[in-house]
Amino acid sequence: MTTMEIADDLAGLCRQGKNLDAIEKYYADGIVSVEPMSAPGMPSEMAGIAAIKGKNQWWLENHQVHKAEVKGPLVAGNYFAVEFNYDVTQKASGHRFQMTEIGLYTVADGKIVHEHFYYSIA
Repeated sequence: MTTMEIADDLAGLCRQGKNLDAIEKYYADGIVSVEPMSAPGMPSEMAGIAAIKGKNQWWLENHQVHKAEVKGPLVAGNYFAVEFNYDVTQKASGHRFQMTEIGLYTVADGKIVHEHFYYSIA
């Protein structure tokens, strides 16, 4: 598959709320994921498919998503970017917030090998 095909399908799966399916389908076993900051018990950089699945499962278990919007992708060579806009409530605190996140992905040998997220929280 080309980077464009992977990017289009990943964005489409995320639009359907099937983020874990996208990970299963397109992420390399040695994927590296980078967030702007650490969370309790979760470093800002993680490696390996199991760690990335765990991080995403944690997000789903700890947040109620009221609205999710996916824009893109934009593709350049082996890289693509997707914009995510979320309206969520943190379950433990009840704090509701909106966030915009840009995911920058690197593709090699038909798999996503690196993702880096940039976001702001309103």
